[in-house]
Amino acid sequence: MSEAAQALRIHPADNVAVAVRTLPAGSEAAVGGQRVVLVEEVFAGHKFALHALARGEPLVKYGFPIGAATAAIAPGAWVHSHNLKTCLEGVLEYSYEPISPQRSPSPEGRGGQGVRPTFMGYRRHNGRVGTRNEVWILNTVACVNHAAERIAREGSALFHGRIDGVYNYSHPYGCGQLGDDLRNTQRALAGLIRHPNAGGVLVLGLGCENNQMDALLRLAGNVEPERLRFFNSQDVTDEVDAGLEALGQLVAAMEGDRREECPASDLILGHKCGGSDGLSGITANPLVGRIADRLTALGGGVILTEVPEMFGAERALMNRAVDEAVFRKTVALVNDFKAYFLRHGQPIYENPSPGNIAGGLTTLEEKSLGAIQKGGRAPVTHVLRYGEPAATRAGGLALLESPGNDGVSSTALVASGATVLLFTTGRGTPLGFPVPTLKVSSNTAIAAKKPHWIDLNAGALLDGAATMDQLTDDLFALILDVASGRALANNEKHGYREIAIWKDGVTL
Repeated sequence: MSEAAQALRIHPADNVAVAVRTLPAGSEAAVGGQRVVLVEEVFAGHKFALHALARGEPLVKYGFPIGAATAAIAPGAWVHSHNLKTCLEGVLEYSYEPISPQRSPSPEGRGGQGVRPTFMGYRRHNGRVGTRNEVWILNTVACVNHAAERIAREGSALFHGRIDGVYNYSHPYGCGQLGDDLRNTQRALAGLIRHPNAGGVLVLGLGCENNQMDALLRLAGNVEPERLRFFNSQDVTDEVDAGLEALGQLVAAMEGDRREECPASDLILGHKCGGSDGLSGITANPLVGRIADRLTALGGGVILTEVPEMFGAERALMNRAVDEAVFRKTVALVNDFKAYFLRHGQPIYENPSPGNIAGGLTTLEEKSLGAIQKGGRAPVTHVLRYGEPAATRAGGLALLESPGNDGVSSTALVASGATVLLFTTGRGTPLGFPVPTLKVSSNTAIAAKKPHWIDLNAGALLDGAATMDQLTDDLFALILDVASGRALANNEKHGYREIAIWKDGVTL
């Protein structure tokens, strides 16, 4: 284990360093053999200049420009929104410049000696493998939210211990939606209906909504009939009684399900960041990227989303495409999302959120270069549109169409088939989703403050308490334990489960 660091230069080409802890003015920081005197206080996660920088000069972090200086910057000066601006503008053209694949770390981990990791999962009839065996109650329209909640609450008590749980996922949509707006709702719900963590699904409708039951079920595709129940509340006398009867039928079909040993390649992980800070791209995101490399080397799948948080770093992903067809799909994914922003009169290259800025992130380039660390070095093998399911054998890194909003993008990952989420955070969030949502903190302070939110502390890397190899092994072991049901994610322990659907288009 290394000693706790004061500051870190991420890449040898960087002309800024990141303060690991708050450094007072006049203090001296050792960075890569160089000693820099701080001319002003620099907060943890924020940047300072390693040498004098002229106005207009590019500032480099992660080995890439993250913007340009708006004023002369002295060595040891704080670098942030008062003296750094984005250089991104407009819609770009791209050319395919594939990079040579880099050797990934051993998929078995340190000391694996060729042992291929496994977990205990629920293998479904279509070949997908779930990490839970739950009943999910989904509604076509907001009008039946309360009924769905009652059915879930009473069903949880009635069938306790016979399956892994009964959960409802309410939303405010389904009525008066048109076009892509309605299709987004249907795509998200259809993805949840066919999810392998749902051993049984009850779909509750009203009857007169635009989101008609028949159209939704057609979109969901081939779901085992004995694992699906549905009805419109207008067609029954008591919708709660009808729902509980349907739950009883689903539980009877599910309670014989047993976990079986499955290779880790049957996992599909969704990688997400939220409430990022200046340390996220140094600790938590690269750690999760190590998991992406390990799982994809085993043949498993990882899904990365938040397309706006690829802006400024998209070329690094595009050139990892396995072929030109995937490259073209990635270009279309990025440019279509820029067009979406322009269509709604929004700037393409908006600054990071207030929380991100407070945490030390200044420009979108900087945030994006840190965010894509979650994809590691894995080759990009698939591009998925919103609600599109990942391949059954989803080896490699898939890029998924979704905005950066935490609830929407995490729900999109689940709808596309992720059975465990890895959610990195520097400022903390209690959010949880229908599948186990493992929170990985970028710093020790938030892990200590919110132990009921955080499942693993990547801040131990900068405290000198653990190496990246140790943290990678610890996180991968935790994933296998949670996927096997031997452990629960904090979101499951504390009841943080919800969905959010991408809202776009016109309502009546």
